[in-house]
Amino acid sequence: MDPTVTHQRLTDRKRVAVIAAAIDEFLAAGFDGTSMDRIAARANVSKRTVYNHFPSKEALFAEILRQLWDASHAGDAFAYRATIPLREQLVELLMRKLRLLNDESFLALARVAIAAGIHSPERARDMVARLGEREEDITVWIRAAAADKRLRIADPVFASSQLQGLVKAFAFWPQVTMGQPPLSETEQQAIADSAADMFLARYA
Repeated sequence: MDPTVTHQRLTDRKRVAVIAAAIDEFLAAGFDGTSMDRIAARANVSKRTVYNHFPSKEALFAEILRQLWDASHAGDAFAYRATIPLREQLVELLMRKLRLLNDESFLALARVAIAAGIHSPERARDMVARLGEREEDITVWIRAAAADKRLRIADPVFASSQLQGLVKAFAFWPQVTMGQPPLSETEQQAIADSAADMFLARYA
């Protein structure tokens, strides 16, 4: 095997180990209580290796936020379809959201981001500003359905927040803040069905 390829794979594995260790440390000690020394020790690599990948703790944290952001937009975008019943589309869209919210890696990243935001309002504002740079698939779908006159919605962003609040009350906040177990497929389906019915009863 090409030595260059072997070295690159080892480097990639170390980078993954550093990020995983950083997530654990940020969760355990918070942003301010975490040090690059502790991250290196937990990852079982040298401090120099950590700095080779990330020049600062802030850069490492930014990478964790980037992964959280990328995970929240993983997969193909869900496009509005004019010929398909609204409820069928909406339930499918919500089930995609619920599967993401049920992923333990995503939840771990979210806990880190939320904890850091609580301890640093300025950092929280930066995080929210970044999250606002791109509309969620649900908002895009609502906007398209409203433009097609199939939903009566003046403010798609507000309506999207309402809908996602219905879902996250069961499938995000209890798991992130109280350590409740992930939802079963049956529970996810029940939440998607109920949220879709409530939303369409108000706006369809």
